[in-house]
Amino acid sequence: MRIVFGLVLIAGLALAGFAVYMAQNYIGAYQTALEQERNKATDSVPVQQIYVAKRAIDYGEPVTAEDMALMPWPKQSLPEQFYDEATPVNAEGAKPRVALRPIEKNEAFMAVKLSDPGADAGLTSRLERGQRAFAIKVDVASGVSGFLRPSDRVDVYWTGRVRSNDANAPVGDVTKLIETGVKLIAIDQTSQTQTAATTIARTVTVAASPQQVAALAQAQSTGRLSLSLMGRNDDTVAEVIEVDQRSLLGLEERQVMETPTAAEVCSIRTRKGGEVVEMPIPCTN
Repeated sequence: MRIVFGLVLIAGLALAGFAVYMAQNYIGAYQTALEQERNKATDSVPVQQIYVAKRAIDYGEPVTAEDMALMPWPKQSLPEQFYDEATPVNAEGAKPRVALRPIEKNEAFMAVKLSDPGADAGLTSRLERGQRAFAIKVDVASGVSGFLRPSDRVDVYWTGRVRSNDANAPVGDVTKLIETGVKLIAIDQTSQTQTAATTIARTVTVAASPQQVAALAQAQSTGRLSLSLMGRNDDTVAEVIEVDQRSLLGLEERQVMETPTAAEVCSIRTRKGGEVVEMPIPCTN
């Protein structure tokens, strides 16, 4: 009985080993055939390694090395002006590019969707959190003779006439400093800072808080605005400045001289014989 059990066990082991051997041969043949098919597909559809986005990139976001990867792309469907190892998105040592349009995950980077190295995506990328863009009308005088450039800082002065019945109110036109250190983000329709040409602008766009925008809008509708260019490294804060015609010319306020009035004298007249005598008495009124 033991001999029969041993023979059955040996036969079972032999059959199991044969099955494993056949399974390995089958799997190996399948992998070989799959690899051959892949090679055929690669040979039939040539591909090229190009840069694609690893995540969704929104408008105005900088594109860094962590946002891109090289992936095979069919050569017959390569986009125009793509980026590969020979022409990387960000050259070594150059500033990163910025997305000019939304870019989806696994989408190929194209030159039409990226800015130049170090450039921005427009005014919205220059506005900080809580800031708004506001345009101010200028001319050759109020615009500092065309020497203004984007990223410069200016003081804003308002000149107008204050209507008031108060005797202590300023006389004539008044010039007052209403905003200081306001940053320019565009001159006319140009936001590039590299230009060196002098241009007489008609409008300048500043970055300001909503409260500053309201003040500038009110000032622009009720008077004239003038800009004063600040030094690039000037970190001083201007004090409250207000000048009217009287203070400009150094005129003092006229003092009205009051004429002293004589003390009132009351009297009564009495007749003594042929004489009239006037006697002073206290005034009752």
